[in-house]
Amino acid sequence: MKKSSLWAFMLMLVMALFLAACNGDSTTTEKEGEKEKDTPASTTESKEGGIVTFGTDQAPEGVFEPAYAGSIVDSYIQEFIRDEIYQVNDDLEYVPELATWEISDDKLTYTFNLEKGVKWHNGEELTVDDWVFALETLADPAYDGERYNYVENVKGAKAKKEGKADSIEGIEVVDPYTVKITFEAVKINNLENLWSHPMPKKHYEGIAIKDLGESKQVRETPVGLGAFKVKKVVDGEYSELERFDDYWKGKPTLDGVIVKVIDPSLAAGAFQNGEIDIMSIRPQSVKELSALDNVRIEETKGVGYSYIGLRFGHRDKATLTNVADFDKFKSKELRQALLYAINRPAMIDAFLEGKAEVANTVIPSTFWIAAEESELNQYEFNQDKAKELLKSAGYVDKDGDGFVEDPKGKPFKISFGHYAGPAAFEGRSQAIIQAWNDIGVKTELATGTLIEFNLYNEMKNNDDAVLEAFFGSWSTGADPDPSGLWANNAEWNFGRWVDAENQKLLDEGLSEAAFDTDYRKNVYVEWQKHINEELPAIPLWENLDLYGINNRLQGVHINAVGFQTDVYKWSVVE
Repeated sequence: MKKSSLWAFMLMLVMALFLAACNGDSTTTEKEGEKEKDTPASTTESKEGGIVTFGTDQAPEGVFEPAYAGSIVDSYIQEFIRDEIYQVNDDLEYVPELATWEISDDKLTYTFNLEKGVKWHNGEELTVDDWVFALETLADPAYDGERYNYVENVKGAKAKKEGKADSIEGIEVVDPYTVKITFEAVKINNLENLWSHPMPKKHYEGIAIKDLGESKQVRETPVGLGAFKVKKVVDGEYSELERFDDYWKGKPTLDGVIVKVIDPSLAAGAFQNGEIDIMSIRPQSVKELSALDNVRIEETKGVGYSYIGLRFGHRDKATLTNVADFDKFKSKELRQALLYAINRPAMIDAFLEGKAEVANTVIPSTFWIAAEESELNQYEFNQDKAKELLKSAGYVDKDGDGFVEDPKGKPFKISFGHYAGPAAFEGRSQAIIQAWNDIGVKTELATGTLIEFNLYNEMKNNDDAVLEAFFGSWSTGADPDPSGLWANNAEWNFGRWVDAENQKLLDEGLSEAAFDTDYRKNVYVEWQKHINEELPAIPLWENLDLYGINNRLQGVHINAVGFQTDVYKWSVVE
């Protein structure tokens, strides 16, 4: 999934994203928030030149190729230095950017026509060979990144991934600017799930696919198509980007952008002193930043949510399938009890300054497919209800120590994981642990402490046994299809939940019948009702996307998928 590209990434990371991905706290608000916000009138005209500093409270991993990146911070940098085949508009629609396309009558073949004269940062012209190289890389058996799902629907991609073919059958290069891509089956979102990042083929010439992710070209000397190019990177501190004068949409107004790591507790002082100009901020910073005359706060409903994942099994990386072989959370009543035990409104007030809304589904309310709250179980805070559900499922305290045993009479304990960050992270992790302890479900913090963010993501990817339950956030991107995160064999289905009805509904939501939007919405509403009842994960809340912006920075356009639309138009006034 994407964050404007991401998010998918995030999501990516999402990161991670990415991924957490994507990854750290994702966020979200109202429909008008998707439109460009008015900025304070200035007595000085915007001028050409100047440097803008973007602040982030996490250090980048230093991966500048989207096919390998897993950090939300890396995705921010990529948005400055790269462009895509398509982009997402304010209405969460996919619209042409580097290419236009036509769809065949049978809806299986898409013919893409690239813009001519688009230059890479090394001066080479973009051709379809660069995009084909990217698609072939993702399907290569030696590719060790996490983006194969963005090419797997192309005809012949699976055969290449399994080493049965040297190339992807469904890709036909017509000329340097035209390519036909044929998919295995008709799906409503074949376009949205197609990898949209060309890779500079000549820049990576001579590098084996197995070595590409760790190569100097990816981590030190990246080449992109975006408005800015990488000039200097100081690990753990900042990345310096400079204007790319030959940018295909026009010469950028700014001289450059610096992406700088900032301690979030020092953000107000950094804004006041002019050290940073724009930053995605946490709710705890809003009050202090709002008091500054030179800073405006913008918030919007986005495409993210926070949840608690539950472990159901592991991922077989050889077969790219999820295997449900861990039974701790097999009881639906147990899962429901864990949600009833959490006072989500109180946690939103205590740890998010009220900048979130309780969520009972994993489809952000921004999307047109979101179910009405009246169709969902609300799971309002009720410890007595939680205890009743535990008892009905056979989880009772048989030895009188205040904690339940499982239905077989054996000790029952949950190891809960959370990543490190601001002080609020410690508070909310302890609040969740205490909530479960209060209903008699013994819960302890995995590893005894909060876990460094990148290590935490690695542990989730590798199904670390200590993460039986884990806090997570997703920024879903613009495509409402939840398959990338929740399909039975999805790589980012970190709980490894496998359920026949789940897959049936997700497949139906992508079928040819789903080209009827009413039909598709009804399918996804049914899917949300199923998730809401079964609770393979515990939905917590939708956050607000919050940004602090120095008033000297003009031209920032914020919508549900981010803040980096047309960064070449950014400018400063003094």
